[in-house]
Amino acid sequence: MMELAVDSRHALGEGIIWNERTGRLLWTDIHDRVLCAYSPAGGAIERWPLPESLCSMALTASDDRLLLGLESGLAFFTLSTGELERICEVESHIPHTRLNDGRVDRQGRFVFGTFNRLNDPKHPVGGFYRLNHDLRLERLPLGDVAIANSICFSLDGRTMYYADTATSEIRCCDYDPASGAVSNPRTFAAHDAAPGAPDGSTIDAEGYLWSARWGAGQVVRFAPDGSVDRVVALAAPHPTCPSFGGPDLDVLYVSSATFELTPAQLRDAPASGGVFACAPGVRGLPEQRFRQPGLTG
Repeated sequence: MMELAVDSRHALGEGIIWNERTGRLLWTDIHDRVLCAYSPAGGAIERWPLPESLCSMALTASDDRLLLGLESGLAFFTLSTGELERICEVESHIPHTRLNDGRVDRQGRFVFGTFNRLNDPKHPVGGFYRLNHDLRLERLPLGDVAIANSICFSLDGRTMYYADTATSEIRCCDYDPASGAVSNPRTFAAHDAAPGAPDGSTIDAEGYLWSARWGAGQVVRFAPDGSVDRVVALAAPHPTCPSFGGPDLDVLYVSSATFELTPAQLRDAPASGGVFACAPGVRGLPEQRFRQPGLTG
């Protein structure tokens, strides 16, 4: 059972990542338009308000600079000054989509997808994209998506995992490390492989995939063949994104949400919206950093 690490009560806590160089956990509350940071060693929590929703993020060569997946597009953000440097808009021709889940591939390129904010029904109208080292944006040929999630990469970088949460299925495809070409899309974990729906995912040092299961109050560890290896419960029905952290990368952190919970559910799970943690007995990997030519850190 995961324990509450940060009692944050976020409406939609998401996008959690660990900076191994600063020993700091970073995440967002999408609905509150805020970037949050937590230092377990000292217990300090910091917050940066943003002009629009922050949906995902990535580390860069500088610990003072993040790549942000904002509601309307991509931008660099300097923590010390609050300066926002816009890179590009995404899907401006579809006014009811926003950015959603994203992760850096093993070569330092940011891969992300979008989210259809319209319901009844939620049609797949968005897509999966990649921001390359030269800041060129390209759409990946992985079909349309309603709620892009679960983006992560195998240890060798040759398999990309991704999901449309609306289908409850995690998929994967071959991913060429050099060219970034994707091919052979296929099912990794079927819609009924585990309770709930797949939200964010991460890969551990053994190559297993940890999936936050929206609606089920669980994080499920899938083996490389797609079978369920283990299940870890937490006291929040809507876990959203897992990330390994701590000095030895042996702590599993998971963000969560209060969004869409009924008053009765919130009474039964008052820690919802917080950040949870446990020591699962395996280690993660350092978060990949977005790379630009000529920049080191």
